[in-house]
Amino acid sequence: MKVIKIDSWKAFRDIIAGDEYRSWAFRGQADAEWKLESTLSRYLKDYHVIPKVWSKQERRIFRIFKRKAHQFLVHLPKDDDAFEWLSIMKHHGAPTRLIDFTWSPYVAAFFALEHAHKTAAIWAIYPPGLKFKQTFPELNIRGNIHDNIGLWKKDNYEKYYLENNHEFVTQGEPYRMNRRLIAQSGTFIVPSRIDKTVDEIITNTVKEVETLVKFELDTSMMRHHTLRELYSMNITNATLFPDLDGLARSMALEFEFHYAFDPITGEKIAGFE
Repeated sequence: MKVIKIDSWKAFRDIIAGDEYRSWAFRGQADAEWKLESTLSRYLKDYHVIPKVWSKQERRIFRIFKRKAHQFLVHLPKDDDAFEWLSIMKHHGAPTRLIDFTWSPYVAAFFALEHAHKTAAIWAIYPPGLKFKQTFPELNIRGNIHDNIGLWKKDNYEKYYLENNHEFVTQGEPYRMNRRLIAQSGTFIVPSRIDKTVDEIITNTVKEVETLVKFELDTSMMRHHTLRELYSMNITNATLFPDLDGLARSMALEFEFHYAFDPITGEKIAGFE
């Protein structure tokens, strides 16, 4: 896996503005030491749920949510549309194996640096590498393997993911996308196993092509300037989370910006002295 160290907004912008990372998916994380894994994986490990019951418990919470969510939803997904059900669960805070990514490196930079205090990270994944370069000798599937094992196909969640028997990573979105997914240019990376990190799985299965890159961001050198640039591009919590919660969350960053002066340095902006 390639690691690229970035110490300025300009350096990052120059890299992602070229053709090399066109059509890649990105994920920002506030700490470069954090692993590339799902909220479900972290929860099970952090709270010491024994691995032999992981599959049973994942299946159980999925069933419980589907039985009770109808009381709060205007639109109910089809009962067999596991991808949309999981997307709704994640949207509302349930631990799932879906990992948020975005097609926008700028959105990823916002999520990486907004609350960063240490070296931050942006993970980048090349979806064609997942689709055509993974090896699945145990699955005995002909044709486009990715299309056959995708979470968007009926019964695949139960067949290829829940039991954690196979080792692969897929990328995709449910057919019906919620407002946040649309606003964030979002997509999902979905590991077939929750006992391994995404980078471990990709290293073990992807052949012949560079599919995973990690940008390590020097927070102390670039956070304020980068967030100011993203603020001017209207990339804030208010736009990425288009609801009252997003608007409220966006107020925190307003402490750091002002049209007439820089709240960090106290320097007045020309014309507003």
